[in-house]
Amino acid sequence: MTVSHGAIFPAAQPAVSLVELAQRTRQAAQQLAGLPTAAKNHAIAAIATALEAHAEDILAANAADCEAALADALAKPLYERLKLNAVKLAGAIAGVRDVAKLPDPVGTVQLHRELDTGLELRRVTTPLGVLGIIFESRPDAVMQISSLAVKSGNGVILKGGKEAVRSCQALVTAIRAGLAAAGVNPDAVQLLTTREEIHALLALDAEVNLIIPRGSNAFVRYVQDHTRIPVLGHADGICHLYVDQAADIEQAIAIAVDAKVGYPSACNAIETLLVHRTIAPTALPAIAQALINKNVELRGDAATCALVPEAVPATEDDWATEYSDLILAVRIVPDLDAAIAHINTYGSRHTDAIVTTDAAAAAQFQTQVDAAGVYHNCSTRFADGFRYGFGAEVGISTQSLPPRGPVGLEGLVTYKYHLVGNGHVVATYSGESAKPFTHRDLSPNQG
Repeated sequence: MTVSHGAIFPAAQPAVSLVELAQRTRQAAQQLAGLPTAAKNHAIAAIATALEAHAEDILAANAADCEAALADALAKPLYERLKLNAVKLAGAIAGVRDVAKLPDPVGTVQLHRELDTGLELRRVTTPLGVLGIIFESRPDAVMQISSLAVKSGNGVILKGGKEAVRSCQALVTAIRAGLAAAGVNPDAVQLLTTREEIHALLALDAEVNLIIPRGSNAFVRYVQDHTRIPVLGHADGICHLYVDQAADIEQAIAIAVDAKVGYPSACNAIETLLVHRTIAPTALPAIAQALINKNVELRGDAATCALVPEAVPATEDDWATEYSDLILAVRIVPDLDAAIAHINTYGSRHTDAIVTTDAAAAAQFQTQVDAAGVYHNCSTRFADGFRYGFGAEVGISTQSLPPRGPVGLEGLVTYKYHLVGNGHVVATYSGESAKPFTHRDLSPNQG
């Protein structure tokens, strides 16, 4: 038994129904929401320590998952995301500790307004409640999501892919042990392991406040169509790089190689290269050769194939495919407008980039391309919560409404309006003799 903060938590829980599990998670989340920043940071540090203590078990579980994945011929991109070696685990644990260093997103006064003398309104950030996260492979996501949930005062119910079930179980066992050691109810972090539980989770609109599915567009749409719970979609990463007529070609080569080759199975890797036809005869062969030297297969339109003999003809499907592999679709476009039209037609609203020295062209691209990330002269691989300074992310939202892009702590809180008066009633401010409101904004420290 672990005793702290006046609470007692058993080391293990017997099997329960999913409804009861979600109710326990909600209760734990309510307790977590009331903890001060120092207590949450202590819990995150304890999680990191527990992960280090369980490292041998975690790596053994991942090795078993990887062995089974090879036997099942798991797709290469998913297998690459599944692998968790000692170096990657150590980096993920360091990322957990980094979350403790971030500002607490809970309790921030966003608005402080006097409605009348003695009647003051505050808008204060507060946790969402219980998060349901459904994802494929990537066991490191368990660590990122759990630490972000604790920091933001939310409970979380995790459902990883069957290919990572052993890894996820080992990780969650360690995380729950860390929470218990810190005196925080371990029911704040739960794990589901079967496909059937996904359907049951989507029906828990009374217990779960937000669902975050990380997968294909089809899977995200399926989740949206089968739940009344709000959904924050992390869908396909069909990212583009457009090389403008005013591009620095050496920059374009370096960016294209980084954005495609560095980690091709990442959702922020480019899947399509667009090149302005004015510079295509000189620029495209140079860019293509640099990619071919890195074993990238090119699938191009007719104009591309004429300039790059190694390219194979692209089909219509290639423009809308997330390869997550060393394959890149290439198209020559007549102008910037055509590049923007192509991206807005085939892209997934994730991240798209332009290489150009023309500031006006860059401004038009960043204004008109419909994506969470629109970059100028840099790799799409920067679309990442850690690289943005968020510490970690629960996913990358490709929807138009906020939160959008990498979702860190700020995307896991909502707000409440706190109104404090001294016997004030609405009747005072209505009718012929209505008293006017002052509506005077105050500084956060006033009142």
